[in-house]
Amino acid sequence: MITRTRATVAAAMTAALTAAAMTTAPPAHAAPARAASGAAVVCPLLFGHGGYPTGANPWERDQVRQPNNPKALDDQKSWGADGVEGDVQLTKQGTKAVMWHNTSTNGLTGVKRNITDIWWATGSDRLQGRTVARGPYTGERVHTLREWLDQVRSRGLVALLEIKPEARPVLSNATYAAAAWKEISDPIKERQASQRIMVYSTDSWIQAELARRHPTLLKGAHARWTDSVAWEEPPPAWSGNAARWQSVLGQAPPSVMTNYTREYRAWLTGKCG
Repeated sequence: MITRTRATVAAAMTAALTAAAMTTAPPAHAAPARAASGAAVVCPLLFGHGGYPTGANPWERDQVRQPNNPKALDDQKSWGADGVEGDVQLTKQGTKAVMWHNTSTNGLTGVKRNITDIWWATGSDRLQGRTVARGPYTGERVHTLREWLDQVRSRGLVALLEIKPEARPVLSNATYAAAAWKEISDPIKERQASQRIMVYSTDSWIQAELARRHPTLLKGAHARWTDSVAWEEPPPAWSGNAARWQSVLGQAPPSVMTNYTREYRAWLTGKCG
């Protein structure tokens, strides 16, 4: 029988990476799940994610729930997250790696501009100093990648970086690529020996570059998506995810990612060891 605890799994992830460089909570009772082999399921590490609406014109309903700021990190920690996914964008000409989910500054104070069209610290439309304009994290400012990694580390969370597809034009531009990649890679390299960091991108070209530049830090099978309910505002009930959560848990993933961190943590109680 497998007897590793969630803490053991977390320690194993730490060793591997270091060596390589809302709604009412669900009931907390159930029989432990069994893997296909018949062994007891080890509790997966839990990564918190911020929901983004589906359907037409999602930006009009987005409440900026992504854990890209300290208050959101505190929430995720209090809800039982072991790690969080953050969103990495690049400002104009790749001059600053910043933590922001949306293509544009929609959801922030100030004039609406694409992140890749504005500077971090100069210009009347600069990104530095802008704050979230709606949702639970209203008033929180945009943070740099370095700041965010340090904030995640201080809370004892695993950092999972999604390099957003919007960064590809500058990352692949012969004029700006070297500096732009340095903006992303240097903060990771500076911390990877003492901090658990994983990386990935939904853009195939960026993902291939990450595999070349940070081969030991790729997300791989970690942070498997476990929700089945499409996010909306206000958030749908957690219970629509239950069947999918159970199915994924039965496959004994090393870690999972969900929009329902608090509810998943409560649901998981008693189902694994």
